[in-house]
Amino acid sequence: MTFHGPDDVLPSGLPVRRLARATVAVCSLAAAELAAHRGGAAVPVAPAVPAVPAVRVDQGAVATAFVSERHLTVDGRTPVTFAPHSGFWRTADGWVRTHANYPHHRTRLLSALGLAADAGPEQLAETLGGLPAERIQERAYEAGALAVAVAPVSPAVHPLVEHGDIGAAARTAPVRPLGEAPVDRPAAGVRVLDLTRVIAGPVATRTLALLGADVLRVDSPRLPEVDDAHADTGFGKRSTRLDLAVPADREVFEELLATADVVVTAYRPGALDAHGLGPDALFARRPDLILVQLCAWGWTGPWAGRRGFDSLVQAGVGIAAHESATAASDSASGSGSGSGHEATPGSRPGVLPAQALDHGTGYLIAAAVLRALTDQRTRRPGGRHLRFSLAGTASWLLHGIEPETPQGASPEPYDPSRWLVETDSAYGRLRHALPPIGYEGAPADWSRPPGRWGTDEPVWL
Repeated sequence: MTFHGPDDVLPSGLPVRRLARATVAVCSLAAAELAAHRGGAAVPVAPAVPAVPAVRVDQGAVATAFVSERHLTVDGRTPVTFAPHSGFWRTADGWVRTHANYPHHRTRLLSALGLAADAGPEQLAETLGGLPAERIQERAYEAGALAVAVAPVSPAVHPLVEHGDIGAAARTAPVRPLGEAPVDRPAAGVRVLDLTRVIAGPVATRTLALLGADVLRVDSPRLPEVDDAHADTGFGKRSTRLDLAVPADREVFEELLATADVVVTAYRPGALDAHGLGPDALFARRPDLILVQLCAWGWTGPWAGRRGFDSLVQAGVGIAAHESATAASDSASGSGSGSGHEATPGSRPGVLPAQALDHGTGYLIAAAVLRALTDQRTRRPGGRHLRFSLAGTASWLLHGIEPETPQGASPEPYDPSRWLVETDSAYGRLRHALPPIGYEGAPADWSRPPGRWGTDEPVWL
């Protein structure tokens, strides 16, 4: 694998650029290996064997894709990525980060704090300023709302990926043959049930759709998605609505599951178990399945069952505090580098230059699925159960990646417009980021723009 393009991208006090390019590179390599296998070539043991297309990743493309939601415009309009009630707020003893982008989360947050449903950001700020951060956090958790106290850097190390036990029958189950596929669509014919929301999971399935998979996103009609979010992550996919509590819809879902190759979920641990969609139940019905589960806070420990988003995990594991301290240090020294946020000691917490936990985890999930597809058909059949978390990616960023070094940096300037194009869609004219997957013969763009959320038929193509 080689890297090229501008080095001055995703500036941060943490090695975000390295995380970003590594996740895209490993996904590109997994796609190239699957392409080699499905093109009739033997997949080598070592990636240096010429049978696998060369992987060459452009750092400019990676940086642009990692902030795809910020580059998106719809008929010239720039979407609002964070709602007024979402963000950092001073508390009586520190800071707290809230997430209230969805109406039901905003309602729960205001209710947990004893505020009226129409309370504005000013009233929220006043109330939060009189309470300790951890008390706010726990009151929000009990109400199903989202608020996390800004914490110092955590020494805890979560695994980047976990392999769940699937049972003896699933370890040897035969898998569906796929046949040959073009190099730019190595996942052609692969059926993916997408039970994910927001960014990380949808980025993973958006990437699988880029590589030719038939991706069908399934949502409950009771949990509507924000149009702008789907306009960013819905490329290449189809989207339908099914209520698993309704017998007729459940029957349709089971028919889809019966011939799916991959299921990707991004709900809290245990949330799907009540619908008979926990790992044990899925592998009992489909022992050959590739199941990927994503959560926010890891799969063990007291926070495993809590809701979470990238911004909240950044606050809870110490990234926000680290970036604030980095910015303050750079400001004091006059260097002007670091996270790019004006800060002084004790000031507002900082953020990463991208939702890097979301996007990075998304590419890792796509890589895991692609690798599993190849591995099933070249080395060992049977199902696969893979688990990821935003906290796992965060601890890798904090503790597992070597810091950036300025020596030998490329002087090439970064201009994101090189990796932005315009496409007509059901939502209007979209300006969007191109995919960053880079191997010889990789697709340059998605085969279809996003359709309207929830309007596709619940069938496989």
